[in-house]
Amino acid sequence: MEVKRNPKDSMKSTWRLSPRSEWSIWHRAIDRLDVHHVFLDKPVPVHAKEDPVPYLPDWQMQRWIIFHAIIPLAIHYAFVHFTGRNLSVIGAFALYHIFLTYNSVREIQILRRLGHIYGFLDGDKHERDGVPDVNVKKVFMSLLSASNVRPMLVIILAYRKNQLPSSINWAWLPVEITLYGLAVDFWFYWYHRLMHDKGSLWQFHRTHHLTKHPNPLLSLYADGVQEIFDMIVIPLLAFYTLKMGFGLPMGFYELWMCHQYLIFAEVLGHSGLRVYATAPSPLSWLYIWLGVEGIIEDHDLHHRRGWKSSFNYGKHSRIWDTIWGTVTDRIECKEENIDYANRASFPAW
Repeated sequence: MEVKRNPKDSMKSTWRLSPRSEWSIWHRAIDRLDVHHVFLDKPVPVHAKEDPVPYLPDWQMQRWIIFHAIIPLAIHYAFVHFTGRNLSVIGAFALYHIFLTYNSVREIQILRRLGHIYGFLDGDKHERDGVPDVNVKKVFMSLLSASNVRPMLVIILAYRKNQLPSSINWAWLPVEITLYGLAVDFWFYWYHRLMHDKGSLWQFHRTHHLTKHPNPLLSLYADGVQEIFDMIVIPLLAFYTLKMGFGLPMGFYELWMCHQYLIFAEVLGHSGLRVYATAPSPLSWLYIWLGVEGIIEDHDLHHRRGWKSSFNYGKHSRIWDTIWGTVTDRIECKEENIDYANRASFPAW
């Protein structure tokens, strides 16, 4: 008996080739943001699996994250310095919402440019999935939700008007960024793995796995329940793990920095970019030495599998996957295939 596929599950993406007069407001919004994963009029290199993979230094990505995360902090500091008062909750939300959105859009644009230089993983078999024709609105609303909910969550959890930007604890910051990534990964690992193992939970994750070759715009392409867990529940658990469990300061300004690392890694992990690039962390060097670093290909391979047949459940590293035996071998980014002499470049701006 033939099983009919739900039309809403289609990943067919042809709308960018259709006349603009046929576009809806959602098509135009995505186009106006300039967040397409590739240019239609520029070629994308295609590589065989055994071709050498360029190396992208972790410090370049961390430089980009820190620089872009500090800009709103500097503006905030200047406001306090010249006015003698702190931003209101609404003012803080507006400032950090604008820069979270800008930083995310800018990262996607940079990854697109790098994609046209270095190509994408599994590119000899399949190009990257585009924004599906049947769910353009859904993709845009996911982006809109993330750009609002994430800064709102950080403000609700940690913003206090009596704590000024100058109160940021620079000594604790690298520790908090590192442990926050580990905590997010721990909670995400189990929630993610359970969604693959339990049929009752897979229904909330299956939409995200409709894309076997994701692009950054599909990072949050999911059902509502998963979006809530990804944007609210997992960050909440990680925050209280460090705040209540370990007694770390986790002030607003530190938490803002932690979230910039988190968001950068999520977008990078769904880019499919054919480079050896780790999810940035102050301890990336140690993860690499231990062989538990998380790279783009790890999550890309995860997306090609589905219910009860996957692996690489972590988001930032393979620590928890290694401990619980859910790591799989890499295909294109094997150690002997990494060309460390051919360094990719991630711009400072």
